[in-house]
Amino acid sequence: MFPKETYVRRRQQLAERVSRGGLILLPANGEAPANYPNNAYHFRQDSTFLYFFGLQQPGYVGLIDADTGETTLYGDDVTMDDIIWMGPQPTVREQAAQVGVARTAPLADLQETLTLAVRRGRPVHFLPPYRAERTLGISRWLGLRPEAVADHISIELAMAVVSLREAKDPDEIAELERAAAIGYEMHTTAMRMCRPGIVEREIAGAIEGVALARGAGVSFASIVSQHGETLHNHNHDGVLEAGRLLLVDAGAETTMHYCSDYTRTMPVSGRFTERQKDVYNIVLAANDRAFELSRPDAFYKDIHLEAARVLTRGLKDLGLMQGDVDDAVAAGAYALFMPHGIGHSMGLDVHDMEDIGERYVGYDLETQRSTELGLSSLRIGRRLRPGFVMTVEPGLYFIPAYMAKWKREGLGTPFINFAKAEEYLDFGGIRIEDNILITPVGNRMLGERRAPATVAGIEEWMARDR
Repeated sequence: MFPKETYVRRRQQLAERVSRGGLILLPANGEAPANYPNNAYHFRQDSTFLYFFGLQQPGYVGLIDADTGETTLYGDDVTMDDIIWMGPQPTVREQAAQVGVARTAPLADLQETLTLAVRRGRPVHFLPPYRAERTLGISRWLGLRPEAVADHISIELAMAVVSLREAKDPDEIAELERAAAIGYEMHTTAMRMCRPGIVEREIAGAIEGVALARGAGVSFASIVSQHGETLHNHNHDGVLEAGRLLLVDAGAETTMHYCSDYTRTMPVSGRFTERQKDVYNIVLAANDRAFELSRPDAFYKDIHLEAARVLTRGLKDLGLMQGDVDDAVAAGAYALFMPHGIGHSMGLDVHDMEDIGERYVGYDLETQRSTELGLSSLRIGRRLRPGFVMTVEPGLYFIPAYMAKWKREGLGTPFINFAKAEEYLDFGGIRIEDNILITPVGNRMLGERRAPATVAGIEEWMARDR
């Protein structure tokens, strides 16, 4: 945990930013059964609860009085049956003291407190629930129908939490650097192992082992696949074949649950073919351009569009696209080959605060999400500020079903040369992803060492153990 003063300050700031007053309800996550009640998934604490309370214990509820600033931690001490299975545990009061909370109460008391608040007409602020049990708990505590809970989320609280979490402080940046270091080890391990005959599962297991040995495990389900054209491919059954590309999208969490998220694409044979090299270098150029432009007051939407221009020019040089580059980008024609955005926010979540809603995290009153082709999947488009952390992840993909749809429906015309593009249907996909911190004067990459990203760098690294 951070020093208790950090959590005290955060809760005070949150109470001050909820100007309407009332109670701020911040539940922790509970255990989630995998296939029967006593066999739970690996526990992951709610990130907002972590930010304001720092405790890993499941089942707690934090309640902040926005009018007085008083905080209460609701929870139950373990029983003897718990101790038999888990060993001795600190009391709720002891854990609360570690994060500067003086007042604790049993969970059973929470219902009475919230019922009284509702009767008196006091606002009870809560964030969008993303688990069914959270929805049911809020429904019960506040006397709402479960289907009506979503209608009562607090936009004021959502915006207040985002305003505090979006810019990372020095302690958080140090944690993100640790996550980056684990990510480096994961991806260089994948490069060492990548060779014909290896099963994708072997690499996935090895890099996830690195994440668990060095931190709290992976920050999301690892993507390790020769089918890089499938953006979130979690199937690891493939046997690596000479001449193909392996895309590895993976990251780690530190023991305090700050995340990293990197992607590298490598040739199974150890050397890129000329065709692979041509496409790879287009993606790398877009990655480089995004870094060049990322600075305070820049809009990430504009950086996305500039990366799209780099991709479009490169594809035009290869004959896959045609016509005026700016017109093609304005029409969203590049989205056939990159149907996602240039990046997303990152911090305690790999897609930071996405549970609260992208409309509050990636966009704001100044910048609204577009529905236009090429922009509708951009997770963050807003003005950048110092302390923001996000990914930079351009890619090029050749998705047979998607290309057939565009051709059939006349999408992208007259900017797509379908006859030439269809020659790449067996290509797969390439993505290059790094993690970036916006500084007062520009940006810097997170992590002391960058996993090899150039054609020469990847080939050199892969040649070490062959």
